[in-house]
Amino acid sequence: MNTFVTIIILELFLFLLFIPFTSSQKQLQTKLVQPPLLPNSCNETCGKHRVPFPFYLNNTSCVSSLSTSFHLTCTNSSTLFIKLASQNYPILEFFSDGLLVDFPGASSCRQYNDLNSFGERFFDGKNYFGVSVDNIVGLYDCEDSSLCKADCETVNLPGCDGSAGGDSLGCCYPLSDHSIWHVGEGFSVFSKFGCRGFSSWAVLRGSYAGKRGVKLEFAIPRNFSKEICAKNADIVNSTSVKDGVRCVCQDGYVGDGFANGTGCLLSCIKDGKEAYGSDCYIKRHDQRKMVIIAGILCPVLIVASLATLFYLLKRKEKPGMFDSEQAYYHNISFRKACRTRLFSHHELEQATNGFEENKKLMQCNNTAMFSGVLGDGSHVAIHKLSKCENENDMLQVMSQIEVLSSILHRNVASILGCCVDSNYAPLVIYEYPANGTLEDHLHQKFENKGQKLGLDWYRRLNIATEIASTIALLQYDKSPPIFHHNLKSSCIFLDDDLSVKIAGFGLVNYDYTNCENRICKNDVYDIGVMLLEIIYGSNQLDSPTLALKKIRDGKIEEIVDPVLDYHEQPHYCQEQIQIIADLATRCLLFGADGKMGMVDVARELVHLNKESVDGGNVKLVLEETFSNSSLLQMISMSPDSMNVP
Repeated sequence: MNTFVTIIILELFLFLLFIPFTSSQKQLQTKLVQPPLLPNSCNETCGKHRVPFPFYLNNTSCVSSLSTSFHLTCTNSSTLFIKLASQNYPILEFFSDGLLVDFPGASSCRQYNDLNSFGERFFDGKNYFGVSVDNIVGLYDCEDSSLCKADCETVNLPGCDGSAGGDSLGCCYPLSDHSIWHVGEGFSVFSKFGCRGFSSWAVLRGSYAGKRGVKLEFAIPRNFSKEICAKNADIVNSTSVKDGVRCVCQDGYVGDGFANGTGCLLSCIKDGKEAYGSDCYIKRHDQRKMVIIAGILCPVLIVASLATLFYLLKRKEKPGMFDSEQAYYHNISFRKACRTRLFSHHELEQATNGFEENKKLMQCNNTAMFSGVLGDGSHVAIHKLSKCENENDMLQVMSQIEVLSSILHRNVASILGCCVDSNYAPLVIYEYPANGTLEDHLHQKFENKGQKLGLDWYRRLNIATEIASTIALLQYDKSPPIFHHNLKSSCIFLDDDLSVKIAGFGLVNYDYTNCENRICKNDVYDIGVMLLEIIYGSNQLDSPTLALKKIRDGKIEEIVDPVLDYHEQPHYCQEQIQIIADLATRCLLFGADGKMGMVDVARELVHLNKESVDGGNVKLVLEETFSNSSLLQMISMSPDSMNVP
């Protein structure tokens, strides 16, 4: 009862402060979009650049410099330079935590740059800058390709003309990987792999497109003598500068966060536009209007509040109900989880024609996935999760969306955003490739120019290998491990070259194993069902039971997809189908009790693939699939020499 009374009293005060209340609520919307960087107090500019604090051009009285390291030079009133370790670097763009620079002495965009462009003197500990881990490096003419990573291949890395120049890269390496390059090192570390040049792109968190150049992170020494941070700002540690810190404004405020800079200004929406500082406060003549309005409406509000209180006391509250409007006060950051976009429920209803049945791609565990087209023509898959019953469920869902959004892997479908509304179930929006789902192809639902297409055996084996290898990576290479919980052929998207894009992850909180009628189901069980489906395809058997009976009776040819024409297959393909059937059987029988793991499944599929393609190509495929060399080695080992606990 005391809680409800407190809420009503707070509502009265909030009403009397109507405009600030409205502004603070709109701050939540404001924080979804990164506000522009505010210029320093001198309002200095150079060409298209507005110079933000702590950077400056002229050491005038209006700029209190933190260090001469932040001094910039403007050439011909258009080109901005920063001098670091005796080299001048052209500045391409400013970020809240650093800046994007071009290579020194570069008069034009070059694909091939010297590995010593950022020399060792740059990292002597005397500078306020470090190479950011947000960079992805493209390496050229490397003699040893073991440093190449597959994760960065899914990012759009534009060439000099703005086109997708990254597609032609022979090797790319994200600095966030840390297995080869470490914070504080220069790019010359790649020379020991025989690389002769490199390019670089900055890929900001939550983005899948790179900006050509090298991102440098800036920081202030932790033991700086002055109080550097403004009110409403927090001190955060630097990632790339040893013992360095920066000032970051708290939610609801914008600015550089520094006491000698613009500080942290209140942010709000006013007249449909973003406003800062004094524009967010009540003007004097507006205050008089508000006093009059409050005097009239307060008695009415008091009566309404008492009536509401009486209703709340009488109503039997459902325990644990989650109110998304209170999410901000419980530190649930939707902006953090939905790294790219926060969709409205109405927008997604329009994209799916009201989530109509013929748009449904998948139904499983009280969740469903629908195909849709956004207003801009983008094709998406919308995963409708189970409705959250309480705050803990919502916290878990948002946390897992955040984890999945951070995964950049060629075989994991990109998450474009999410939708969170207390009146509806949470929604996760995936990029939806034009080639449909694995289920569409296996069941002959997918048509290309009016002609139904089927998958040959090699394609099916390759798809199965990609699925198992990727799920194994997520379970064994991530901490905590990521399980799918909804592994079905309808959750496997296929891109233009029929490569796998896994979507539809189950994000609700339930046990790793789901047991019904004494049969326990998990990801290994589910991939066993999928392997059977890959074999029988368009036969669309009612359940795996019938398929298992035929396999046990030695009549596998009776269930093989007619599209494969089993009796016309080469002998080694028939043997492979038999082996896959045996593997599927073991997944169903031994997957849930731990006797068989996803690494076991991936290992057997990889070895089976060696019979279909050249061994060297298999190694390349594996290197593209896995970013962790130890896991690659584990899966590549012979069955006799490997024992997975």
